[in-house]
Amino acid sequence: MKPSPSIAILAGGLATRLRPKTEVVPKCLLEIAGKPFILWQLELLRSRGITEVVLCTGYLSEMVEAFLGDGSEYGVRVNYSSDGPRLLATGGAIRRALPLLTDPFYVVYGDSYLPCDYQAPLAEYDRSGKTGLMTVFRNEGKWDSSNVEMLGGKLMDYNKREKTPAMKYIDYGLGILSHRSFGETPEDSPFDLAELYRDLLQRNELAAWESPVRFFEAGSFAGIEELESIFLGRQTHDHVFRHVPE
Repeated sequence: MKPSPSIAILAGGLATRLRPKTEVVPKCLLEIAGKPFILWQLELLRSRGITEVVLCTGYLSEMVEAFLGDGSEYGVRVNYSSDGPRLLATGGAIRRALPLLTDPFYVVYGDSYLPCDYQAPLAEYDRSGKTGLMTVFRNEGKWDSSNVEMLGGKLMDYNKREKTPAMKYIDYGLGILSHRSFGETPEDSPFDLAELYRDLLQRNELAAWESPVRFFEAGSFAGIEELESIFLGRQTHDHVFRHVPE
């Protein structure tokens, strides 16, 4: 079996929704059920066979690097790509990190906890022949605001700002991208990953894979409270997420 692609974790944002806590601690280091969230995230990724990690950092990046080091203590190998003096947003941060990433690579948000199969979307990406893949979930507006229209397994529309009634799905938070997905995007300039996805979709270069299990997030106080409850009561990842509430 070929080695798993590396994963870019977007962990450079200001996390304003979690202030005042994130005024002195970056979001990924906030404790949930007794340990920083990033360790829960890395444990999940390692359980899915993903051990090559590139952390895209920005705000309070030095604290993240001081805590994780090279990742060996946690069974992974961690490299860092820092935005520098100007935050590059999600797309710009990945663009800067490309030299550290395999081709293709996974990408996930630094506040996402996604207990899905990671090999299935990779297989779909390989099968599709496209330059990018977005994992989606049939959300029906329940867990967050739906932003994806799907028809017969094909992405029809994706827009985080302009929602339509036809949007029953949501960007799950896990993507697969090739280096060529970034085309002529400028270096060291801020742009949103959503813009890249929309561009790929318009060029018919964005595949989709539907996760059967819901997403969880640590980007809000409510999301952290939910994850804390799950982590404190869990036995194994499979036990917690085999049967997800409808």
